[in-house]
Amino acid sequence: MEKSNDHDKASHGGSGGGATEKWEESSPGIRTAETMLRLAPVGLCVAALVVMLKDSETNEFGSISYSNLTAFRYLVHANGICAGYSLLSAAIAAMPRSSSTMPRVWTFFCLDQLLTYLVLAAGAVSAEVLYLAYNGDSAITWSDACSSYGGFCHRATASVIITFFAVCFYILLSLISSYKLFTRFDPPSMVDSDKTLEVAVFGS
Repeated sequence: MEKSNDHDKASHGGSGGGATEKWEESSPGIRTAETMLRLAPVGLCVAALVVMLKDSETNEFGSISYSNLTAFRYLVHANGICAGYSLLSAAIAAMPRSSSTMPRVWTFFCLDQLLTYLVLAAGAVSAEVLYLAYNGDSAITWSDACSSYGGFCHRATASVIITFFAVCFYILLSLISSYKLFTRFDPPSMVDSDKTLEVAVFGS
């Protein structure tokens, strides 16, 4: 009886993953939609990267460039990494049956989560720097910088806004990869504690 039950559990345990895999393979429209969704952040990340790379200003107060601020350099690097990953993952997702194997589903899940937090952190820290540049900090007698470098701040703001649009796509990708991974597992089977207790008492 125990062997047959174990066999039934094993056969039911693989049913969810097999059904999901067959559903993905028989739906090219879903694969195309995921591919396009993975391609979308490429343009946004490249746009945010280029805008920030060209962000510099020189006037009577001096010169300033994105490279003078660590947060903005981090934003450039994060957008470059995300653009490259999005392009590579879209190419893999477009291949038939390439994203259906368990190792690649796990890889997409982990990397989607990692890249989402990476670009979100880049946008958040850059937004904080911009807040201080626009408003200053009276508690430590920091004056605002954007009144003197308005063009620089406007371009940096545009780059940060574009980055947050890319974040929205990565959040959606993270949800999709999470769904594709966890729908491959069946819920745990319930154990009848009353029957287990009765057998233990009878055996004693």
